[in-house]
Amino acid sequence: MNYRLLIADDHPLYRDALAATLRQHFPDCELLQGEDLQSTLDALGNSEIDLLLLDLNMPGSEGFNGLAQIRNDFPAVPVVVVSGSDRHPVVQQAAAFGASGFLSKTAKPGEIVQCLEAIFAGQQWFDPEALQASEETPLAERLARLTAQQFRIFQMIARGQLNKQIAYDLEITEPTVKSHVTAILRKLELRDRKQLIREAQSLTRLG
Repeated sequence: MNYRLLIADDHPLYRDALAATLRQHFPDCELLQGEDLQSTLDALGNSEIDLLLLDLNMPGSEGFNGLAQIRNDFPAVPVVVVSGSDRHPVVQQAAAFGASGFLSKTAKPGEIVQCLEAIFAGQQWFDPEALQASEETPLAERLARLTAQQFRIFQMIARGQLNKQIAYDLEITEPTVKSHVTAILRKLELRDRKQLIREAQSLTRLG
């Protein structure tokens, strides 16, 4: 079966090595590549992607921030997180933010193939031991309550933008932005803008 896969990683050597492995074992698949978050979002928006292999840390995407945005904007696309760190908290966070699987960058070709075959079959691929001690990630669950527009505003606030700037960039009124901010704080169960920024910054940490 033909699949269209997107490899998102800013390291060309690893990206090319992963692509070579995929071509060898899935010769009928079409491979696309992204080197930063924006090019990845563009590819997701312009093509029907069957599976995204996502590096957690690349330009525009630090920690779980990029994964959170992708899951919000393209919830139907399965995502396999590919990370240099396979610590249990990292795997748990990836699962909490909606990834379908997790691969260490040290994974051997056989494991990569098994992972993709499982995802194509509608299954998930995580180390059971890593998830065994998993605790709920409140922020991941609360972010799922936001609408797409609210999530964009959440990210803009996290970058330090003021309501006036947000209104200009999104071409909406300032009172509308204030209304969204109130709703965001309520849905995320936060007191104020400062607390929101602190929570947003936690997305960039890999546990």
